[in-house]
Amino acid sequence: MLVVDDDEDLRRTVTMVLAEEGYRVLEAANGAEALSRLHDGPLPDLILLDLMMPVMNGEQFRRAQRADPEIAEVPVVVMTAAGSRAVEPMASLGLTRVLHKPVGLEPLLSAVDEVASGNERNGRAK
Repeated sequence: MLVVDDDEDLRRTVTMVLAEEGYRVLEAANGAEALSRLHDGPLPDLILLDLMMPVMNGEQFRRAQRADPEIAEVPVVVMTAAGSRAVEPMASLGLTRVLHKPVGLEPLLSAVDEVASGNERNGRAK
């Protein structure tokens, strides 16, 4: 699992919750850092991606990810405070799901469990 969000408190909270559920979780503060983590391997089962970040935003990250055959197939769930109009242009980028912030615990875990279980690379540590 890779959590990509520039909000450090949110990123760490999501990481802690997922780790408590048994997932191995990496963090990145922006899209550029996330690309670096993906290339350092191993590939995660899922990327939880914020849209609005400095350095490289979510849309720029997703375009770069899809252009790279080594990492293109890792599913992406967007977590965003942006409204639906901000997410609509990204529909063509193959997002698995969109969660609107603030994301509740149940919707987060449901999305993660569903997507990660269908794409098991290194999901749960247990």
